[in-house]
Amino acid sequence: MSREYVLVINPGSTSTKVAICKGEENVLQKNLSHSPEELEKFPKIADQYEYRRDIILQWMKEEGYTTAQLKAVVGRGGLLKPMPSGTYMVTDAMIEDLKIGVQGEHASNLGGMIAKSIADQEGIHAYIVDPVAVDEFDDVARISGMPEIKRRSLLHALNIKAVAHRVAKEMNKDVNELNLVMAHLGGGISIVPLRKGKMVDANNANEMGPFSPERTGGLPVGDLAKMCFSGKYTLAEIKKKISGKGGLVAYLGTNDAREVEKMIASGDAKAKLIYDAMGYQIAKEIGAMATVLEGKVDAVVLTGGIAYSQMLTSYIKERVEFIAPVIIKPGEDEMIALNEGVNRVFSGQEKAKIYEEEVK
Repeated sequence: MSREYVLVINPGSTSTKVAICKGEENVLQKNLSHSPEELEKFPKIADQYEYRRDIILQWMKEEGYTTAQLKAVVGRGGLLKPMPSGTYMVTDAMIEDLKIGVQGEHASNLGGMIAKSIADQEGIHAYIVDPVAVDEFDDVARISGMPEIKRRSLLHALNIKAVAHRVAKEMNKDVNELNLVMAHLGGGISIVPLRKGKMVDANNANEMGPFSPERTGGLPVGDLAKMCFSGKYTLAEIKKKISGKGGLVAYLGTNDAREVEKMIASGDAKAKLIYDAMGYQIAKEIGAMATVLEGKVDAVVLTGGIAYSQMLTSYIKERVEFIAPVIIKPGEDEMIALNEGVNRVFSGQEKAKIYEEEVK
């Protein structure tokens, strides 16, 4: 039996997305749900890996696939030590850090653990691609203005790098030859200057930059400090106002850009002002990140779910196309992005990295 498939595993808090890919093609995909009652049996997220692995293997069996047909397994990367971007072979050292949650517990930590467990049964390699922990910041980008607080690299690394690779391919370039300003527009918004393939700065989508469908982005800090000490709010309430109940949902009662556009179409002036303001702040952040690249920008790339909005992308494009051509690549498909990372290794376009060598 020939080994021609890649198994893709993307664990979320209450489900595990799985796909079987052949070359660039996503042959089969499923969202395997896990009930809260089942997950509550496990004291730590890391303890769920055998339970989730067995469900994946059962799904494969039901669909008529066996692990003997796999040439690799790739999982979503988790909260590992800060590391350069790329496709990584899952090693024992990486598994140890995923198990202990070296930067925190998160369902994505299970990706590499499950991938290695399945791959080891077949004597094949397991990989992760561009995990949340990717950190390629210039040192100067880490300085916040307050010594007690450091600017951190938290961004939509997987989609940003996957789309950058696709754009480079279309331009007949290697991604490491290009300077791009990448704007991931989703529930959170990440604006990233990509210098020769490296993400050298970013707004932390939870705390800085433009407001988004459900996050406030950067705020006037004096007024925020007054709110925090007003006695009206707990820490948990303030954090929820910043991420979860901020942005569009705070102003307009919805985090769905399509609903906002319907409101605008029906003549809602407030909805238009708020939506324009989000576009204005995105454009302004793109302009700021262009300065990181000293104005030497090959393209501005808009991606993520809200990049489907022609109203928003047109507004942004008008304001930033003086910097560089604007390329729109809407959507976010993590399963395809994970498979593409492995294929870059198979094709020799990229060399698989070893975690412990990169983080030492």
